[in-house]
Order: sequence, then C-alpha cells, then structure tokens
Amino acid sequence: MRSTATTAKDAPSPALSESLHEALHDAWALLLDQSDTIADSITLTLFERDADLWERIGPEFRADVRASTRVHIRRGLRILSARDRGDDPAPTGETAVELWRDTGRRRARQGVPLELVLNAYTLGARILWEALVARVSADPAIEVDDQVLLIAARTVWTNLDVQNAVLIDAYRRESARMQRQDLQREQGVLDGLIEGRGADPVFAEEARTALEIGPDDAIACVVALSDGLDVGDALAPVEDRLDRRGITARWHVRSGVYYGLLSGPLPDEAGLVELFSAHSPFRMGVASSTGGMAGFATAYQLAHRAAETVRRGVRRVVAVSDRLPEVLLAGSPQVAPRLLAETLGPLLAQPRGQAQTLVDTLAALLRHDGSPTHAAVELYCHRNTVIYRMKQIEQLTGRSLADPRDKMLLGLALMAHGR
Repeated sequence: MRSTATTAKDAPSPALSESLHEALHDAWALLLDQSDTIADSITLTLFERDADLWERIGPEFRADVRASTRVHIRRGLRILSARDRGDDPAPTGETAVELWRDTGRRRARQGVPLELVLNAYTLGARILWEALVARVSADPAIEVDDQVLLIAARTVWTNLDVQNAVLIDAYRRESARMQRQDLQREQGVLDGLIEGRGADPVFAEEARTALEIGPDDAIACVVALSDGLDVGDALAPVEDRLDRRGITARWHVRSGVYYGLLSGPLPDEAGLVELFSAHSPFRMGVASSTGGMAGFATAYQLAHRAAETVRRGVRRVVAVSDRLPEVLLAGSPQVAPRLLAETLGPLLAQPRGQAQTLVDTLAALLRHDGSPTHAAVELYCHRNTVIYRMKQIEQLTGRSLADPRDKMLLGLALMAHGR
C-alpha cells in the first residue's frame, strides 16, 4: 500500500500569494529528513490495524508495502516542498501519477481488496498531516502561520481525492483485464477437455488448477440447446441452487452449444436432473464424467446427444442414464432412417389417420408388455379393437409382438420416430 503523494499540478492554487506559496513549500520541507520515518509509521499502523490479514499476506508483501510507502512519501514531500527538480526520480523514472496507477495495478494483481488500499491512502494522508503539525509544535523556533497549516491540510486532502481517483481507475482496469485473462484461460481449458486432452495427466492437472477443482471432486457435464434463443441469465436461478449445494459450474459456448462443467459434491444424474428441472429454459442433457478429467469429453458428447433426444421447443432436462436407447440412435444418425424403414415404414405408409392410430396402438402395447387388455384401457377402446389393430401391425411390419427382438426393434423405431 502506498501513501500520500502529489504532483506539481496539484500544488496550491495560483490564487495564493507568492509569499504563501513559499511558506507552504518551506513547511513541507521541514519533513524531508523524516520521510522514511513517516512512511514506516504509516506501514506499522497498517500492520497493527489488521494484524491477522497482514500476517496471512506474508513477509514479502509486507516488505513491498514498506518500500513502496517510502518511495511515495519521499517523492510526495519533494513535490510538496518544491524540491523536486528531477534529480530524485522514482526507480523507473515514473511521475507520481504513474506511481499511483502502478499501485492500483499491482494491488489488483496481488488480490488486495480495493477498500484496504483506499484505507491505506487515507491513513497515509492523515499521518502525513499529523507529522507536519507535530513538527511545527515541537520546535518553538519554527514559525509557521496557522493559515499555512490550513492550506497544507487542504492540499493533502484534495490530493487524496486525486490519488484515489487514479488508483481506483487503474485497479478496476487491471481487475477487468485479469478477469478477461482468467475467463480466456478457463474457456481454453474447457475446450481442451471436450477435445479429449483431459487424458493427458499434465493437462488434467493444469485444468484442475485453472478451474479450481479438487482431486476428489466429482465431475459432470450439462449441455443446454437454446435452439437460437439468447441464453443470457436464463440459468442464473440454477446457479443459485448449485451454489447452495457447494457445486461449482464453469460455463462455455462451443459451436453454438452452451455447456458447463460441474464439480464438487455432485448428486447422481437423477439428482442433477432434479436440480436443473425447476428452472429449465431449454432442452438440456446431463452426464456424469465417470473418468474424471479424462472422461469429460465423453460426458460432453453423451450430454449433448441426450439433449438432442428432446424435441425442439420442449423445455426438459434428461439424464444420459435414462435415455440410453435414444442416445444410441442419436449417435448413429445413419441407422435411424434404416430402422424406421425396416419396421414402422409400412405403418407410416398408410393414410394419415390410420397410420397415427396404428402407431399409437403399438406404443400402448409396448408400454404394457404386449397386453391388449391394458392397452385398451389406456386407449379407451375395446380389447377386441386393440387385438384387431395388433394383427394389422404385425401383418404390415412383419414383426411379432411376442418376439423379444422384434419388440426391441419396434420400441427403438418409435424412439427414432420421436415418440
């Protein structure tokens, strides 16, 4: 934390008389030989005020604070006393304003809270002013007019406003830059994982570090198909629920697909579906990564295919474990048309109304393990009607509902047809 300094442009207003200017410069010059002592007083007060925090920060950072505070106080006093003639530049030749900017950038990179930095500047301004008053009061031989002291106080606090404005701007700009870098790094890691690089132990360890994933954390993937709609903050309510469960979500978009890596104390896939279902704005699929980092690419593919098994326009979350037949079909797009042609093709070739009736009857029969009685209850028709339709289905398709293999093929065909 660096303390108070000023620049020539922040010197007393030109409206002051020349004599007041000189008296003010002379007053500040009284502290030139005490600059390091004043700076050390500032840092010591800082360290004592938040002892636990500074202890956690470590000795190297405390040494940096002490050294930078000395540079600022020394340079600030030389400017205030009009002794700065360019013969005592900052270590890098920076102006005072550049030093403040550097302070803001460095403290942002070091993760120091902005409030703590600003408090340090305020403390520095107060101690610098108190040092001037104490110096004048301690030596009766020193004659400094009260008006000069008032102007000196006004100068210190006016310059503090300027310092804070410069520092805040630099701190926020650096924080934003770091956030962009972190986001780019995070997104690069996520891209690498779905490309299969998680199988590389070195990359997997880098990914854990970048995404802050513990070695024992479970991992899962969730894919949201927005179908052209703006994702925006649509998943914000879900993130709140995840946060309350201690689950971290890292989101990214790849080729128009919005996906997230979930880590932490994850429930099983059914539990994840429950978490997302209450606020499901899109078609979504979830899949656990059974192989940790190495298995995330597979989890992504499965979650993506699971989401694709949900009809467009339907807001629903599905788990891979509950949609395995559909996922198999989605993963083999060339198989689905052939399967339909070989099974439901003759049914679908009938007039529209009749085709729909036969398909609905087949679906009901399969749901009730081929029982005409139970299917009739669902379809609100007579059992004999269902038996008649069943015979039509078997005749047209060449498949028997008493044959397990044929039943499986017909069931898969209905899934491919979008039932």
